[in-house]
Amino acid sequence: MSVLNKIILLCLFALPAKAQKLQEFLPKEATETAVIVCPGGSYCWLSKETEGRGIARWLNENGIAAYVLYYPTAGWAGFAWHTRWLFRGNQYPDQLNMLNDALRKVRAKGYRTVGAMGFSAGGHLVLSSAEYSPQEIAPDFVAPIYPVVTLSASCVHRRSRRGLLGERRWRNKTICDSLSMEKHTDRITCPVFMINCKDDPIVDYHNSELMDSALTANGKPHFYKQFARGGHGFGIDKRKTSKEAIQWGTFFLDWLRRMLAKDEVKN
Repeated sequence: MSVLNKIILLCLFALPAKAQKLQEFLPKEATETAVIVCPGGSYCWLSKETEGRGIARWLNENGIAAYVLYYPTAGWAGFAWHTRWLFRGNQYPDQLNMLNDALRKVRAKGYRTVGAMGFSAGGHLVLSSAEYSPQEIAPDFVAPIYPVVTLSASCVHRRSRRGLLGERRWRNKTICDSLSMEKHTDRITCPVFMINCKDDPIVDYHNSELMDSALTANGKPHFYKQFARGGHGFGIDKRKTSKEAIQWGTFFLDWLRRMLAKDEVKN
């Protein structure tokens, strides 16, 4: 292959994927509660089945409407070849803008309560929405599951930071601090449900501990559960984690039902 052809091929792979979408999953019975699901993948790719469609089906089984958001990512080519030095590709704030658009679309369907659940990097995304989305569309609750939280502390997940910010900004202290969720919990106006595992080999468990401490210090309503074992990236699939960690789904459903019964979410 000639050098010119290689350059053309590189340029094509560097182009942002264009098939981003919001996929609807509805339960058998009508419901007033919907959850936008944001899969993980280090802001570089998406775990579409385990942390997307699988979660949506589980929510449907429990009477909750689900909308899986396939938000923009760096892509494997962008991650491997650092092409965003030359081409912008997908990077912040594209992901938050798409989530905001999804919140508008789902709210327009008339649900009484609209929340957002995110996994790993998707957890960081839903926390970003809780802190920075306009109040008229901001989620009524967020559920970051084994989330990336900080972009500036020593426990930062570096791949997610680069995936989100691109090669030109991922070391910029100002923007990293602005997108470190634990530093801005005073902005959160909705309840937070959060879990992680202490043996997580991908995202340092201190991410969630930082967020829990910050939420507590700011008096924000939240539920936090840390499991000793369970790892990372398991979604709701009991085959991929411990018997202990898979209980997070039950904890979440109980938390949500209590919250809805008490009308604690903002409406």
